[in-house]
Amino acid sequence: MTLGPLIVQSDHTVLLEVAHPDAEDARHELAVFAELERAPEHIHTYRVTRLGLWNARAAGHSSDEILATLNKYAKFPVPTGVASEIEDTMRRYGRLTIERRDPADRESPLVLRSDDAMILREVSSAKKVAPLLGNKFDDHTFPVEPWARGELKQQLVARGWPAEDLAGYTPGEPYDIELVQDGWELRDYQLKAVEAFERGGSGVVVLPCGAGKTIVGAASMAEVGAKTLILVTNAVSARQWRDELIRRTSLTADDIGEYSGQVKEVKPVTIATYQILTSRRKGEYAHLSLLDAQNWGVIIYDEVHLLPAPVFKLTAELQARRRLGLTATLVREDGRESDVFSLIGPKRYDAAWKDIEAQGFIAPAACFEVRIDLSESERLDYAVAEDQDRYRIASSTLQKQPLARRIIDRHEGESVLVIGQYIDQLESMAEALGAPLITGQTPIDEREELFNAFRSGEERILVVSKVANFSVDLPDASVAIQISGSFGSRQEEAQRLGRLLRPKSTSLTASFYTLIARDTVDQDFAQNRQRFLAEQGYAYTILDADQFEQATGALSATS
Repeated sequence: MTLGPLIVQSDHTVLLEVAHPDAEDARHELAVFAELERAPEHIHTYRVTRLGLWNARAAGHSSDEILATLNKYAKFPVPTGVASEIEDTMRRYGRLTIERRDPADRESPLVLRSDDAMILREVSSAKKVAPLLGNKFDDHTFPVEPWARGELKQQLVARGWPAEDLAGYTPGEPYDIELVQDGWELRDYQLKAVEAFERGGSGVVVLPCGAGKTIVGAASMAEVGAKTLILVTNAVSARQWRDELIRRTSLTADDIGEYSGQVKEVKPVTIATYQILTSRRKGEYAHLSLLDAQNWGVIIYDEVHLLPAPVFKLTAELQARRRLGLTATLVREDGRESDVFSLIGPKRYDAAWKDIEAQGFIAPAACFEVRIDLSESERLDYAVAEDQDRYRIASSTLQKQPLARRIIDRHEGESVLVIGQYIDQLESMAEALGAPLITGQTPIDEREELFNAFRSGEERILVVSKVANFSVDLPDASVAIQISGSFGSRQEEAQRLGRLLRPKSTSLTASFYTLIARDTVDQDFAQNRQRFLAEQGYAYTILDADQFEQATGALSATS
């Protein structure tokens, strides 16, 4: 009998032996409920968390399925305590429900219910829960304060008793939206994602970059058939949503409004930026009226992993509206995944990146970490610098400029994005490469002109700041060179690789290069950044800059 690739430990960590022949299958099934914590060369460490198990339960997975996965791939028996904890944790989801007192009356008061009176007694007596509830109707039912639906769900998650919200949603003002499937149709995974959202009424759909999250949003809007508010990261993203909706649905330009720093339109379908919604004037949020400007039937949160903290507070008050979060990763560097779970909704659908790649809907990608040495003077500056300055010094080394040029020359004829964090570094790189630069200070119209020139092939190289991390559709980009980033951000790493995953007009494998200063915090942060992509099955090939020509030649010959 072949021993499996997993070692399940009593502290709820799971070790994956990377070289094992069943490692990829095990990784795929682990991703449903466990989070990758560390990914060195030979042994990857996952952790089974309560939130991961509750998300799996909300997405339709059972404790029996999860224990079957662990038992199937485990090298040694799964500790009894771990198995019991998994069963108990998943059993907690839905033991409390939020409902209407009269299910037939959509306007009737909310109640918190449980078949187990002891559970209800426990949570109702908690200091932070009690003010959200009224005087109990009976041992199994408490009234919920009208304003407290969102906060109650947050507090119940924090106490380990996530409530299933069955109270339903305001239908919103009807508005006819139809998909116009002229020469295309929803892919199987997109259809499943829409169906999962429709069943739940609120929640998050997780799909790889380039897999058509906007189409899932459009199809969900058509299913709801009501006025819709779409929240996006920036004005470029807003215009891409508008264009895609016009192309894929019966909506016209007259139906769709943009609400951003430049334009303030409210129409039956309104696309607003997070920035405008969270902007303040004299200490007050100046644009909150947008949330009530129409009787919205659904609110879509694009790139929900980037949701600004103030929007969580606003969302807590929008629990009567259907809410759809779209993202490539639920990872949040601020640790607020539980707020996404309780306020937007649980994960309703999740498709593995490699599964979508195998179906040919996103491009295959090879990831490389290329290590260089700091110059002698840079090494001295780094050695005497304060801790908070070391990453900037290391990641901005001038040694990355000639290496970036060599990589670009290596990919003659391909479209290349050079992506970084620091504006002065990007300005210097753009000058060295003779390439245009796009930053947050670049006017929206100029950005769109440069992106269009890149799409058409007129510009082969773009140097971009973090404004291109997300929601920018550049389907023919096949090479990305990452020269600096937001420290150890896993979500940013995933988004940047995602710029390359749009299906190509050629059969090219995308190439994602990260340039790293050896033996510095730049290298340390890179290891953390790579965790999410390692969880998705992407492996980084480590190269030395001095051997780059020979190494990439050998890799190309074997690919």
